[in-house]
Order: sequence, then C-alpha cells, then structure tokens
Amino acid sequence: MNTETIIFEPSDWVPNNPHLSVLLYRDVFGDGGPIDFESRFAANGWTGIWANGVFDYQHYHSGAHEVLGIALGSATLLIGGPSGQAREVAAGDCLVIPAGTGHQNLGCTSDFQVIGAYPKGQHADIQTSAASSEMLAKISSVPLPHTDPVQGSSGFLIEKWR
Repeated sequence: MNTETIIFEPSDWVPNNPHLSVLLYRDVFGDGGPIDFESRFAANGWTGIWANGVFDYQHYHSGAHEVLGIALGSATLLIGGPSGQAREVAAGDCLVIPAGTGHQNLGCTSDFQVIGAYPKGQHADIQTSAASSEMLAKISSVPLPHTDPVQGSSGFLIEKWR
C-alpha cells in the first residue's frame, strides 16, 4: 500500500484544514482479497458508516473528519476547494479528509461506490459556503481520531496527524 499526504491552503470560500493534511492510501487491499472497507472501518472504531458516492458539488464538513473508501469503480475527485487538486481514485483506494477540507466528484464510472465513516462521536454536516469565524474555530477544534480507519492504533494517520 502506497500512502501520500497533501496539505491545502484556503481555496476561494473553502477553508480547508490549516493543520491536518489529506491522507491518501492507494490499493489498501493489495493482497487481492475482497474490498471490505465497511468491516475495516468498523473494526478500527470509525462509525456512522454509509455507502453512496461523493457529491458533484464542492463541500466540506465543519464537525467531522471523514474517511472515503473507494469500494467500486473509479472517479476524479477535486480535493481542497475550487483551486485544489484533481485526484484519480479507484477501487481499493482510501482518503481521509480532515474537517474543513473541500471535496467534489468531477466525474466517475457508473459503478462508483464509496464507503464513508467518521471517528467515534463525530458527525458530518454539509457546508457549501464560506466559514464564519465560529465555524473556523469549530474546524480547528475537531478532535483527532484515536485510530487510523485503515490501520488501527498505529497507522499512517496516527503518524502524520499527531
């Protein structure tokens, strides 16, 4: 599994996260086994698990960090707001998006499916406008997850976000 980090400055109306980078995991299930993000996230204490896609408009969450596991298909996601980076993702890839960081689906295959989740006690809101000073304070105060959604108590997230 290859991993990378990307940090984003504010982009137009999207605040992004001033302290935490986006984490990108490539080919999480490289052993050829089934792609089962739902079980992996649940086993590592991430909750509110859902299956869907990624909205085709730029948005961010002010009250939660979010993990997106690509279960099926592929897509081009614009991460980091309107002037962010377009990233290609495919089945087996996973992104952890810190609170405040914009994301949008620019296009995907017809079978594209994402499994998403949040650290225990966090719940996503959908923000589509500039953050107030109160919201910026909320984004900065979202607690760090206790575990990495993919690797558990000693994973890439723990290494990069602590």
